Amino acid sequence: YPYSYMKPDEGFASIALGLGKYVVEGEKTYRFSPVHPQLEMYTPKELFKNSQVHFYAVDLNKKDLNLLEGEDAGLIKLEIDQAEKHGTLKHCASVYDFNSERTIPGITDAGPRVLNFANILKYNYIPLAKTIEVILDIISESMGTPIETEFAIDLNKDREGRATFYLLQIKPLIKNIIETEINIDKIDNEKLLLYSENGMGNGRITDISDVIFVDLDRFDKLKTEKVRDEIDQLNSLMVQEDRKYILVGPGRWGTRDRFIGIPVNWSQISNARIIVEMSMEDFPLDASLGSHFFHNVISMNVGYFSVKHDDLIDYINWEKLKNTQVVNESKYLKHVRFNKPLEIIMDGKKRHSLIYFQD
Repeated sequence: YPYSYMKPDEGFASIALGLGKYVVEGEKTYRFSPVHPQLEMYTPKELFKNSQVHFYAVDLNKKDLNLLEGEDAGLIKLEIDQAEKHGTLKHCASVYDFNSERTIPGITDAGPRVLNFANILKYNYIPLAKTIEVILDIISESMGTPIETEFAIDLNKDREGRATFYLLQIKPLIKNIIETEINIDKIDNEKLLLYSENGMGNGRITDISDVIFVDLDRFDKLKTEKVRDEIDQLNSLMVQEDRKYILVGPGRWGTRDRFIGIPVNWSQISNARIIVEMSMEDFPLDASLGSHFFHNVISMNVGYFSVKHDDLIDYINWEKLKNTQVVNESKYLKHVRFNKPLEIIMDGKKRHSLIYFQD
């Protein structure tokens, strides 16, 4: 998400300590703009709450691997304090000071560690941000399309003081070429089902009548795995009926951390054409844009909207949703169907999106 004076086409990066599995699984990574690496997207308190607390590593103590365990067969999940004992946290972490509510670069002070890679991004221990910026610019220009890369960094410097940057993978981000502009002054509020100023996607969709949403009156943030199981069942029914739908729920869809969202796999929401993430008073939204999970969203031209409950402009018409014909209902979810298809409009340049219903 662009923040402050960032621009959407500048891109951004998600990084973490340890193996890239942590980033790919959509866990609590550190996000920054390669063009503006010193610009903080989080307050120190938010950073403390959302900082990486564990990491994945290759377990060299395992002698006999059970390959039936899949890609995790040779891996181990460790707490961040282990990385500090190994000496690999030195340039990646800062200390959160509860008294002053600020972060202190480095790990020489006592206190909880937060991974904000300050020595790298703010004090340029290695030119990581500039490297990413240049690579994105060169490759996207060469391929003629926005791209996503995966990379790894070895902070151990050689005799000439150079660390190693490994470019692992390049993916083109497929985009909808239909341009659609939304003028907020011309929005028909009487027919508005949803409006978001933080969206992904571009174009118009006029063939969806179904909405599956988490019933906020029943939602329990400790039961997100139950919600996942229920959406899996409803999605299977939609696959059988070959019907696309709009999916609405609190927190982050596709996270591995069940306390910040619904921990679904992509296959469990595969027929969702629009995915909406929303915040609640006691359930803040750490938007998913940029996670590996949402590469599937972009590649398949699935719309993604973020709606904040305390925003003056973002909006969901809950009254209309609750008064629409219920097709299926479970403990935590409701599946409603409108008599006429909804009109979904996504302005890719402004990142504004809206959904109209028809009487």
